[in-house]
Amino acid sequence: MHAHLRAGLAVYNAGRFHAAHDAWEDYWLDLDDGDDERFLHGLIQFTAVVHHGTDGNWSGAQGLAESAGEYLGDLPADYRGVNLDDLGPFLARVADDPESVDWDTPPRLTHEGEPVGYADLDFESAAVAAEVLAEADGYDEAVVEDAVDYARKELAEKGEGRFVGQLFAFVQEPDNRGFVYAHLSNHVERERQKDDDVAGLFD
Repeated sequence: MHAHLRAGLAVYNAGRFHAAHDAWEDYWLDLDDGDDERFLHGLIQFTAVVHHGTDGNWSGAQGLAESAGEYLGDLPADYRGVNLDDLGPFLARVADDPESVDWDTPPRLTHEGEPVGYADLDFESAAVAAEVLAEADGYDEAVVEDAVDYARKELAEKGEGRFVGQLFAFVQEPDNRGFVYAHLSNHVERERQKDDDVAGLFD
């Protein structure tokens, strides 16, 4: 869960409230009933509350705030290191009167007491974030997925490499994301061609 959890926290803290849930959803769907399932279910609904509230959809925010609070309410205040104690009062205010909430400053999400940003992600968390952001921003997800695979090979063989660096840049530099993606796509296409050339030798 660690990589998915931190990726979603970073995406949320960057203001990408709708996209954040994608970092958690695939992992959550495979969970059996229990605290982890309720935890991620609650976080997903919490981000939906903030998404609707910041868009001025008061009924959407209010409708989810109560159920999000119920999912998270019985968990420890720092379950999995996340500051759930900050979310309960916020969700209660939204459920009571969403128009009175300051939607310009929704709660930050912290992990182990620290806010999580893109620069705080390790490789596996950044890989999850990269795939989430690719989907949210309309980039070819298959390119980013292949780049993650090539980066893992680099890490296994050398401990670093161009795919690793470019994936971190794709996540950490939103203003340059299109430029980074173009370079990443070119490198992926070259590696795919190499793979095809080698495979053809044995056909």
